[in-house]
Amino acid sequence: MKDENKTMAPTMVPKNEHTDIPGNPSTAKSSNVQLRREATPDSLRVLTIDQWNFWKENGYVVIKNAVPKDQAAKTASFLWEFEDKNPNDKNTWYTAPRAEMQMKELAGTGMVEVYNNQHLWNNRQTQKVYDAFVDIWGTEKLWVTIDRANLNFPIRPSFEYKGFIHWDYDPDTKPQNVQGVLALADQIDEHMGGFQCIPWLFKNYDTWKLTQPEDRDHFKPDVSDLKDKLVKVPLEAGDLLIFNSSEPHGIRPNLSEDKVRIAQYIAMMPAQEENKELREWRINSWKNRIAPEGYAFPGDPRNWEQTKYETAKLNTLGEKLLGLRNW
Repeated sequence: MKDENKTMAPTMVPKNEHTDIPGNPSTAKSSNVQLRREATPDSLRVLTIDQWNFWKENGYVVIKNAVPKDQAAKTASFLWEFEDKNPNDKNTWYTAPRAEMQMKELAGTGMVEVYNNQHLWNNRQTQKVYDAFVDIWGTEKLWVTIDRANLNFPIRPSFEYKGFIHWDYDPDTKPQNVQGVLALADQIDEHMGGFQCIPWLFKNYDTWKLTQPEDRDHFKPDVSDLKDKLVKVPLEAGDLLIFNSSEPHGIRPNLSEDKVRIAQYIAMMPAQEENKELREWRINSWKNRIAPEGYAFPGDPRNWEQTKYETAKLNTLGEKLLGLRNW
């Protein structure tokens, strides 16, 4: 399939600030709008006031059943198809990477380089997912990140990786940003991989950093003394986890025998409708199935999104979350 309009818009993210650091370049590195500071029960759409208080204290929150389980299952089935692997045949699971991952911590963790498929957009434009981010930001005018998915397989010889903890943004800069992950299959077993974080470090960062060497890595904390403070967050299919970008986090190793962690990365932040270059790139990314480029985003050398799948259909909410329609 050939798209005649592909050359009419930029294929690279304009002024990309993520060429050598993590973080998704499809939205700003940090919002000019401050994260919501206060909330009351009447001001929240999805979160309870207890969840809000937990979010403020711990830097993450889980929204149950953010998308219907059957919708999550359909997305999971699509990811198996896109990766050309059979969920019932382990012999298909372990293959050489298609592209080199510059961010070495992510090598072998099962990142699926698909960004604009209909299934992913269906989840992004689900009302409850959007409402949860409205609760976090305190504004309705949001853009969604154009991000990928994950099939995290059990560790095997020659297909091994270590769990890791990192930040995608230097916490010293106090980034006004959030990130999120949508579970597409149950992740209750803590041995099967999935999201992990250290809320203690989120809460105590300013005092903790005073104990660290001046030349420390601002993206990879030394957590050797914080193992007992590591939290492994259980999720069920359809659950959405949102976390503050100042939350140290990562993917834990999948030590199970045959369970696959399946997830989609979704986040939203205040829209930048005045940024015409970025808006144009986002629309082109959706229309022509163009992936972001960056330190953590090697892309799919097969170009399957462009050659095997059509442009996703958006509802009114999806058009606004993309930037195709003004808020």
